[in-house]
Amino acid sequence: MSEQDMQKNTVAEQTNAFTLTKQDNGVAILTMDVPGESMNTLKAAFGDEISAMLDEIDADSSIKGVVLTSGKPSSFVAGADITMLAACETEKDARALAAGGQAVFDRIEKMRATFVAAIHGPALGGGLELALACHYRICSDSPKTQLGLPEVQLGLLPGSGGTQRLPRLIGVQQAMKMMLTGSAARAKQAKKYGIVDDMVPQSVLLEVAQKFALKGKPKREAPQKGLVNKALEQNSFGRNILFKKAREQTFSKTKGNYPAPGMIIDVIETGLNEGMRAGLQAEADAFGKLVMTPESFQLRQIFFATTDMKKEHGVEGVKPAKVGKIGVLGGGLMGGGIAYVTATKANVPVRIKDVREDGIANAMKYSYDILNKEVKKRFMLNSEMQKQLSLLTGSLNYNGFQDADMVIEAVFEDLSLKQQMVSDVERHCKPETIFASNTSSIPITDIAAKAARPENVIGLHYFSPVDKMPLAEVIAHEQTSDETISTTVEFARKQGKTPVVVKDGAGFYVNRILAPYMNEAACLLLAGEPVDHIDKSLVKFGFPVGPVKLLDEVGIDVGTKIIPFLVEQFGSRFEAPGAFDKVLADDRKGKKNGKGFYVYSGKKPGKEVDESIYSVLGVSPSKKLSEKAIAERCVLMMLNEAARCLDEGVIRSARDGDIGAIFGIGFPPFLGGPFRYMDSLGVQNVVNKLTQLSETVDQKFAPAETLVKMESDQKTFY
Repeated sequence: MSEQDMQKNTVAEQTNAFTLTKQDNGVAILTMDVPGESMNTLKAAFGDEISAMLDEIDADSSIKGVVLTSGKPSSFVAGADITMLAACETEKDARALAAGGQAVFDRIEKMRATFVAAIHGPALGGGLELALACHYRICSDSPKTQLGLPEVQLGLLPGSGGTQRLPRLIGVQQAMKMMLTGSAARAKQAKKYGIVDDMVPQSVLLEVAQKFALKGKPKREAPQKGLVNKALEQNSFGRNILFKKAREQTFSKTKGNYPAPGMIIDVIETGLNEGMRAGLQAEADAFGKLVMTPESFQLRQIFFATTDMKKEHGVEGVKPAKVGKIGVLGGGLMGGGIAYVTATKANVPVRIKDVREDGIANAMKYSYDILNKEVKKRFMLNSEMQKQLSLLTGSLNYNGFQDADMVIEAVFEDLSLKQQMVSDVERHCKPETIFASNTSSIPITDIAAKAARPENVIGLHYFSPVDKMPLAEVIAHEQTSDETISTTVEFARKQGKTPVVVKDGAGFYVNRILAPYMNEAACLLLAGEPVDHIDKSLVKFGFPVGPVKLLDEVGIDVGTKIIPFLVEQFGSRFEAPGAFDKVLADDRKGKKNGKGFYVYSGKKPGKEVDESIYSVLGVSPSKKLSEKAIAERCVLMMLNEAARCLDEGVIRSARDGDIGAIFGIGFPPFLGGPFRYMDSLGVQNVVNKLTQLSETVDQKFAPAETLVKMESDQKTFY
């Protein structure tokens, strides 16, 4: 081969995403490996290349079967490249994108040769749709392998045949559940549901896939999943009941705020009642509509923001130090949760210290309970659970802390106790050991005030429950070193968190914007608005729980602890109404002591309002304001404070503020976060509404100076 030919080949390898390798056994291996990307994503630009490959396979009668595999070591296909959607200017553009994908996958399904998808690692969205178009699917038994259609999380539906092929393969109910939740199935589940035909060790994946490729195409029967399912799925009367129920349940969850779930149900139903062709047409039409919705736009922005954040260091240009061992102070719920994510996600050994043996035992039980559920569901081997639990050890003193790279404290919210912990860690650990405080309210400057090495002190604020809440606030005080910031950010990421760097100060960012929102809910309650009316108003607006319910969940004593710190730093606008004092005086701490705004006994614990709360507060409940007015008042207080936080540099960018609010307090994702929401409302509208409320309700609604300035300069946050 001449040098020129070699250069040509190299260029071809770099620009082509697909390679076809023909073998003597009649099986060709079609490998997807997108150049320059860590994971494969499907792009519209690949259409011609795939068509050329399929032409070549069709033209070669010696190819009996094709194994479709990935050239990436740890993933199959992560989905379609969603940056393509930004180029769609109309529904028609987006519909054409879906129709193009459908046409390619239809062709694969109709090919003469038998196609087998050999799946190792994630096969998500368009990646699973590609596999569904193949005649067989074989997956590896690796914990990395997961199969799912997560498009609903971006306000979309599967647009390349997924809404039609998955229900026909595994049954309507299971397929619909996967599409409506967007949750992926692990390898074992995928085999059980019937998504894959076999699950094998990765070492023999290609070998087994080739055996399937030499078989004839399968004659699949309709999925039989028991008599009840057969009655519901195999006839139109049963299916009507099924879809009606699905719509009711979906609406009760989404409150009509998300258009995608309803369209998913419609499109599946069309395909089953009117046939595959009509189903695909309906799928492409719905995909076109959804791409152009504001909800999908905002959800896609969140996806891009979190993807960008994964690539950033805490401080630009400053590399994180390696963290090989962690100490955790305090064995309560937070300490147990921090130990769990450290051992199971970051795979780093944890030494837990508590003053009581049962504190250490409880912290370890936190991890055992979660992992044991995984073992019982057969998602995890018992040996794997034991391996993860072996990373947890405990001590009543500082033995075993001398080689810790970071110590995270999760003790009571008491300044002198936390300062004592800093002193203890400086005495018993290495000079480089980072001291990270999980305080939710005390400024880090105060905690570091007596430190010998203040540059090592930082805030690392988790949200409860730690194993579920995705956010972590990283709080640097004036003297925190850049390396400490970068190391803490990187370690929080290893724990599976989305870290946001915020400036020190009372409440940091998340609790600071949450406090005025909660305070306003309390004011409305004291004005006689019923508890459930307030909560339903905010749930309908898009929050996962209402503010009063949230206070019960976190603990009324804990939830109100931050208020004095905020009042001390920011003044009277943070003063809480007397309602909280009255409630606490009646020994109501919420869910944890079974006494709060809601009833925690009986058949529906936490579902019904405790009517006796009204006499404690001295009010007679009656609805005076509409749901919209209630939601507006609470949310405007939060937006106003978020604008101040950005102006004061508490958060680095509007993007960080949006992610913090969505991941930290469940701000409605379909609205994009406080800053994107203000942009969509228009800053002028926000200022007008705040001004009107400050004149008619209370001066505390006065718009932040930064908003007034933005209005006059006609500026936006993005």
